[in-house]
Amino acid sequence: MDQIKLQQHKNPTILRLLSYNIQVGIQTRHFADYIIASWQHLLPNQKRLENLYKMSQLLKSYDLVALQEVDGGSVRSSFINQVEYLANYAGFPHWYHQCNRNLGKIAQHSNGLLSKIPVNKIINHKLPGLIPGRGAIEAIIGNGQNLKIFVAHLALGKRARKLQIQYLAEIIQDSPHVIIMGDLNCSSDELLEHFDKNNVQLKDTASEQLATFPSWQPTRQYDHILISPSLEVVSHSVLPNLISDHLPVALEVSLPASILSTQARKNNVHPMRISNES
Repeated sequence: MDQIKLQQHKNPTILRLLSYNIQVGIQTRHFADYIIASWQHLLPNQKRLENLYKMSQLLKSYDLVALQEVDGGSVRSSFINQVEYLANYAGFPHWYHQCNRNLGKIAQHSNGLLSKIPVNKIINHKLPGLIPGRGAIEAIIGNGQNLKIFVAHLALGKRARKLQIQYLAEIIQDSPHVIIMGDLNCSSDELLEHFDKNNVQLKDTASEQLATFPSWQPTRQYDHILISPSLEVVSHSVLPNLISDHLPVALEVSLPASILSTQARKNNVHPMRISNES
């Protein structure tokens, strides 16, 4: 039997998390870049791989990373699965790629999860909405009192986003320990209000509303890490990484002993080197 361990921190109850919308490795520093670099959403660019490598060096000091706007291996990414690439170069033995819009060779719009912690189970969720193509990854860690971690990229439209929050609320309603990470495309006030209306209590991990978009002059708080009241925030920060049009959000969270004192059998631990290509 293997003791569940966190590899990057001296205190075994501290989990280091990062959420990052990487904009498929495109460097965006001004609004004009949306036009100038728009071709990179369809065609490959040699600098994209350099950007991914720089990102991997940022990610390597975290235990668990949530990725949004990653490409699963198409023309624009030179047929490289960006989740797998980042896992390999950042030293994550466990990774999961969720393809939400499969446009064949043109694009593989995806979410991703990287972990240095063994994962017992992965559940793939298709989120509701008028326009299909939004998803959430659910990762379950620990035995007994499990920790459920969700990676999500919610809709831009308020109506669809409300439906997606309701969907997530139904899943986590009876779960004592939950973390939701991702580009949720709205403020923490809107998120917490909708979860509260669906009888789910979560808390924002930022002591103040820290803007994450656009990365060069952030004015909007789109990227979040929400946690259950049972989990304790140690530190929260928005990192100044100017590659994507979003800034990454980092969190150190203290976990209850009931999660980390449990043990995971090898044959119950999900290998997580898998890819959903729906």
